[in-house]
Amino acid sequence: MQLDKIITYHKALADTTRIRMLILLADGELNGQVLAEKLGVTPATITHHASKLREASLINERRDKNTIYFTLNEYFIRSNATATADLIFKNKKGETEPMNDEDLKDRNQNLKQSVIRNFITLDGKLKHIPAQLKKKLIVLEHLVEQLEKGRSYTEKELNAFIKNYHPDFATIRREFIMHQFMFRENEIYELNPVEMWAKWENLS
Repeated sequence: MQLDKIITYHKALADTTRIRMLILLADGELNGQVLAEKLGVTPATITHHASKLREASLINERRDKNTIYFTLNEYFIRSNATATADLIFKNKKGETEPMNDEDLKDRNQNLKQSVIRNFITLDGKLKHIPAQLKKKLIVLEHLVEQLEKGRSYTEKELNAFIKNYHPDFATIRREFIMHQFMFRENEIYELNPVEMWAKWENLS
């Protein structure tokens, strides 16, 4: 239920330490030890708060040997904030009538085609990774749609695939995981179900 998700989101934000963690992570990936030092708390405190943020899908985690690194899940932070406003104001008098499903589908399709034209060359190469999240998600979605559904990729194979489109394979591979287009287990990468992909259509 949408309301339950919104409540979980706001409960996760209802703590000073967790907000400060998110602010620090906005500058990039950090491990638990560094977060603890910057915030003047124990690593155990970071672990506790990280679990709350992870439950609300506000951060992502990755393990490198014995160290856990955290990154923001920017899509869920923004989309839940938007969903909150939409829920509060959905019955406000004088609001513009929402577009019907067909009009919305056409608008999104036109936007997707426009972004692809602007960022993908005629020979299929990615000019550069968009800075705007919505456009970035459109480009990432376009790239993962070229992968074989149901196939398992080694990291070397996925790197080779990405290099067909852009030389910065490490960044794009990480973006695939961060935005839930793919998951990684034991250095093997597979596509997530489409329903799990970050939805650029929900962003303003």
